[in-house]
Amino acid sequence: MVREETGAVPMVRLVSGHFRSGPGYSAWRSRGTPDWILTYTIAGLGRYGHALGEIICEPGQLVLLRPGTLHDYGVEPKRQSWEFLWVHFHPRADWIEWLAWPEEAPGLMRLDVKRSAYRSRILARFRSAHALAIGSERRRDDLAMNALEEVLLWCDRANHAERTPLDPRLKLAMDHCCRNLAEKITLGTLARVSGLSPSRLSFLFHSQAGDAPIRYLERQRLARAKDLLEVTAEPVQDIAAHVGFDDPFYFSVRFRRHTGMSPRAFRKRAQGRR
Repeated sequence: MVREETGAVPMVRLVSGHFRSGPGYSAWRSRGTPDWILTYTIAGLGRYGHALGEIICEPGQLVLLRPGTLHDYGVEPKRQSWEFLWVHFHPRADWIEWLAWPEEAPGLMRLDVKRSAYRSRILARFRSAHALAIGSERRRDDLAMNALEEVLLWCDRANHAERTPLDPRLKLAMDHCCRNLAEKITLGTLARVSGLSPSRLSFLFHSQAGDAPIRYLERQRLARAKDLLEVTAEPVQDIAAHVGFDDPFYFSVRFRRHTGMSPRAFRKRAQGRR
């Protein structure tokens, strides 16, 4: 049976929610979403399916899904409810190292903080991130991102898994992307910067950053474009050039695919939220 795809909410910087779901609630996105998704189970049980089976998420557990990872989750069938906080987000470049959680399946990670001294702090900051994201504060997205950053930092403290630190050669490539957005950058460019072969660099990007090198570069370009659209009056074509897109039309196409809206619509929405 072909399952119906669950729609995804258009992204700005982050979108959050607090669900109290009853029997039968489920979501299915065969190709995932272009962003990361983080959930925290407050009560009940949640079920996450993957290619080799499923995991059951209990209160005090968080699940993190990388971009492009299958979304197959919902209320555990034998339970009547699942209460959880969720957030879709695009991580800042320096967050990537904090997202190396114990992996249950490719792209599906779980962190258990039930008995952690940081559990209450993680939940409190997650609640704050959601409250700020849906509130009326000026710069609410920035405030919510700061609260989410705290969530991830406390999760990083709670994460006692054996982790491979971010490879310094990968960090060189990532830094080059972020500092040279307007330049023409290829996989070969990044390989030379890092001192690695293109294939080895691609492997490190996938395994430690959860993305392909050029897709990571595009995400940084579009994140910078969003910042410029929010805080400057520069024409869209100039912003496109500033972040490495020679063709303003192609920039608009990629921006819409990334955020669910055109650059002009994004700017108008951002100005209306100030």
